[in-house]
Amino acid sequence: MGILIDASVLIGIERTVSLEQRLAGREDDEFFVSVVTASELLRGVHRARSADIRARRSAFVEAVLSRFPLLAIDLPTARAHAQLWADLASRGATIGPHDLWIAAACLAHGLSLATRNAREFDRVPGLVTEVWLSN
Repeated sequence: MGILIDASVLIGIERTVSLEQRLAGREDDEFFVSVVTASELLRGVHRARSADIRARRSAFVEAVLSRFPLLAIDLPTARAHAQLWADLASRGATIGPHDLWIAAACLAHGLSLATRNAREFDRVPGLVTEVWLSN
C-alpha cells in the first residue's frame, strides 16, 4: 500500500529532523504528496516573515516536491470527496476542507495517510492512518 504524506508531517520534519532520516528503513514503501499538500507548503513559503525564512522554507518545499510524486485531484478523488463530504456532514462529523481532499485521495487510490493529525482523520471511515511524530 502506498502512503500519502500530509502537510502536518512534512512541517514537523522540516522543523526537527531530515526527511531522509524520517524515511530511513522504509525504502520499499511508495510515498506520495497531494497537490493540496503542495499548496499548503507553498503557502508557508509565501507567508514567511523574512527572506532567510522564505529561502529555507522554499528549499525544503522544492526538495519535497522533487522527491515525491504529486497526486493530482482526478475524477475518482472528486467522487470520493463528494461522497465523504456528504457522509461526514450527515453525521455532523465534518473535517477541514483541505483534509477532506487529502482523505478522499487516499480512499480513491487505496493509500494510507501519514499524519500528525489523527484526531481529524479518525472521523473518516475506512481511512488507514499512520501517526508520524517528528522522529
